Amino acid sequence: MWMTPKRNRMEVDESRVFRPEWTQRYLVVEPPEGNGAQCLVCRRLIVATRERDVRRHYEAEHEYYDRYVAEGERTALVERLRHGDVPVVAQLTQEERAARAGLGITRLLALKGRGWGEGDFVYQCLEVMLREVLPEHVGVLESIDLTPEVTGQRLLNINRNLRSQLFSQARDFKAYSLALDDQAFVAYENYLLVFLRGVGHDLEVHEELLTIVNLTHHFSVGALMAAILEALQTAGLSLQRMVGLTTTHTLRMIGENSGLVSYMREKAVSPNCWNVIHYSGFLHLELLSSYDVDVNQIINTLSEWIVLIKTRGVRRPEFQALLAESESEHGERVNGRCLNNWLRKGKTLKLIFSLRKEIEAFLVSIGATTVHFTDKQWLCDFGFLVDIMGHLRELSEQLRVTKVFAATAFDHICTFEVKLNLLQRHIEEKNLTHFAAFREVVDELKRHLKGDQKIFDPDRYQVVICRLLKEFERHFKDLRYIKKDLELFANPFNFKAEYAPISVRVELTKLQANTNLWNEYRIKELGQFYAGLSAESYPIIKGVACKVASLFDSNQICEKAFSYLTQNQHTLSRPLTDEHLQALFRIATTEMEPHWDDLLRGRNEPNP
Repeated sequence: MWMTPKRNRMEVDESRVFRPEWTQRYLVVEPPEGNGAQCLVCRRLIVATRERDVRRHYEAEHEYYDRYVAEGERTALVERLRHGDVPVVAQLTQEERAARAGLGITRLLALKGRGWGEGDFVYQCLEVMLREVLPEHVGVLESIDLTPEVTGQRLLNINRNLRSQLFSQARDFKAYSLALDDQAFVAYENYLLVFLRGVGHDLEVHEELLTIVNLTHHFSVGALMAAILEALQTAGLSLQRMVGLTTTHTLRMIGENSGLVSYMREKAVSPNCWNVIHYSGFLHLELLSSYDVDVNQIINTLSEWIVLIKTRGVRRPEFQALLAESESEHGERVNGRCLNNWLRKGKTLKLIFSLRKEIEAFLVSIGATTVHFTDKQWLCDFGFLVDIMGHLRELSEQLRVTKVFAATAFDHICTFEVKLNLLQRHIEEKNLTHFAAFREVVDELKRHLKGDQKIFDPDRYQVVICRLLKEFERHFKDLRYIKKDLELFANPFNFKAEYAPISVRVELTKLQANTNLWNEYRIKELGQFYAGLSAESYPIIKGVACKVASLFDSNQICEKAFSYLTQNQHTLSRPLTDEHLQALFRIATTEMEPHWDDLLRGRNEPNP
């Protein structure tokens, strides 16, 4: 159950009423009519008075004025704008244009997973194109420096700029959660990716990379926790605002006495903070069943087949779809760990299963062993694994949808658990309706085996589903503790007040009796509804909304980072500093745009 947050009395509704500090921050004033905000630069009326709407207008139209950063400069600028004296936007000099072009190319190289050493190659391409198409403009390239040293430094500058924006946003977070993914293997080193999901007073959600931690250098849980706490402190985030932890299900993360989660919870316990909600199944669902039905043995066999196909069967037409899928997932070069993770995905297993006859013929043609194709139990295990991973893939795709909040994600998990119970009963009854690949294997074996030989043992697979079900119950048990809060957040008007925590019943009753709020609830998205809810009239409900909204509702940002890693592993495996690696992951996963003017102004300043 959530602890009751402290009641901070607020004189106005923060999310709907104009705030005076916006004038200097976003160059807007409150119009005489009192509705909306009027831009001092373009005189446009911004109808929706939420800070995010005002900020978006400013960043999209007038970001140039960010160069007026000093307090005196900013105040003088506002006074000039009030009197209609709009400063002329200075055109960029040739040097500034060249610097901005270099920054843009650096960012593009990072997004595409190309090493900054390839800047020279880009320069040569541009030179050839301009010589042929616009020979009179070839000279502009002379001022663009794309050498590896300069490009690498630009990459770090972009990273610092994005990190500075994140820290600025983090100061306004009312609640936040962390996602810890320790499955990032770069070359021979293992990294922990720490993602941050924060919610401000207007319930706008931000998901960004906070930091990366080299587990080779921080091998103990204590050192790992110290690195995370240092990153939080640098971002200005206290543990008192942390609501949730999403992790993988490795022992390093969830060990009962020595796992990182235990240490983090112990550190976060204080009279003024909420209980930390932990769930560990969102990230890498395909690894949940890693220790059942000899999964590792099956995956290793499939991995050997893929390596043989890539080396000796690359021109065979029957394998082109499989090779194309492999290349789109992790590029032309692949290491064993990335290959194994790819093979655990339901879509990949299904594709390989559909090609098993062709693979058998290929193995015979090159003289490789085909003993597995005559092993009854191995074939049954393979078919069962294809089906169970397919069901996990469906859940993973549902959990990839972001901005639906944790209540919806938890509904998907509960539905999947019901599905697992159904599958368990079907296996017990030897009903393979929902096991298409397994049924296909069984039907083939029945045609080839003589007599009444037993094809498969239902108890073997029933135990697997039972274990998987227990894994889900264990990994998501904290979400069950706050089930009422999730239901209250998702359906405040249908939630019975007598079932709500005592501290929230009065507010909930008042909310349900408000016809205007009911109409807003019906026509608005859930986040928009809570953003407009008065923090003065409903402080506890608003507090619950902030906490639930701060919980990770999807694995999208982690999947984005992992996809970037697998597709660009060759580039990332080159000698890189941890700072450069963090810059690449941040640029690949962020939704923020670099502040180019800040980068241009600081290009000649010494590095911090």
